[in-house]
Amino acid sequence: MRALPVGDAALLVEVSSGDEAQALHAELVRRRAEGSLSVREIVPAARTVLLDGLTDPARLAAELTASEVPPAPPRAGAVIELPVRYDGPDLADVAAHWGVSPEEAARIHAGTEFTVAFCGFAPGFAYLTGLPARYDVPRRATPRTAVPAGSVALAGPYTGVYPRSSPGGWQLIGTTDAVLWDHTRVPAALLSPGTRVRFVGAT
Repeated sequence: MRALPVGDAALLVEVSSGDEAQALHAELVRRRAEGSLSVREIVPAARTVLLDGLTDPARLAAELTASEVPPAPPRAGAVIELPVRYDGPDLADVAAHWGVSPEEAARIHAGTEFTVAFCGFAPGFAYLTGLPARYDVPRRATPRTAVPAGSVALAGPYTGVYPRSSPGGWQLIGTTDAVLWDHTRVPAALLSPGTRVRFVGAT
């Protein structure tokens, strides 16, 4: 673990894997909830966690780098279910990459419980983990200039849902009508780090 200063009141903590980043995020959120950590923002990413609004970042950096982060606790809370039509233009390619039929690829994806590892790229876009490493898929060689809103997509170890139309190079396997970002909703993002997610196949 490495803790790097960011300005006068923030730290960027680097770890070696996504699992470690999720465990560190869960531990820091737990400490803040119990009152032993005073911090304004805790922002996880693929292999980092940013802490902003610290009063003594140097002390916390020394504490974190001298300790071991406990494994992330069992995930609690309700599972958010997202209805999905497995009708994406890249489903057949993903199935071929996995060595299964498109129908079986849809069953594998729908049979997985995902967790939001972190958010980014666009408001409401969540990077979901849960598929075993053997189901990692490469990005498309040529990104699309416009991916439709609601597209369910895969890239590397992640599943994501495009909250709005945007360019993108992920493999599109399905479509959902779920609203991922609504500025009139509190919170505006449907998915946040640590949220458990399941995709439910719809006809």
